[in-house]
Amino acid sequence: MNPLLGWALAALMVGAAWHFYAWQGVAVAVTAVVFWLLLQFNRAVRVMKNAGNAPVGHVDSAVMLNAKLRAGMQMLQVVTLTRSLGRRVSETPEVWSWADAGASEVIVTFVNGRCSAWLLNRPTQAPE
Repeated sequence: MNPLLGWALAALMVGAAWHFYAWQGVAVAVTAVVFWLLLQFNRAVRVMKNAGNAPVGHVDSAVMLNAKLRAGMQMLQVVTLTRSLGRRVSETPEVWSWADAGASEVIVTFVNGRCSAWLLNRPTQAPE
């Protein structure tokens, strides 16, 4: 969700609560907003905790990751898919990579924290 839209909805909810229920409504609305923020924070911490237990830049299958990636995915969603923190390739533009045991590698480019492009590099096999 767009953060501006989220904050606008939260402000609208607090305003409507004030209009209909005065200060008691504002208390309930603010409680609901804080609860939502805590849920989001808890989700991010859980994803990072799980990713922190795995080797950096490793994924079980780079081909499966390539198939599951979509343009516009947030970095947190990609880390959830990979269950691993990526290996930073470049800082500007923000490029991260994940590789599997077979040396296949997915290189993901993020713009403003969202996936904009990705590339699957597979090792070449020697002719038989």
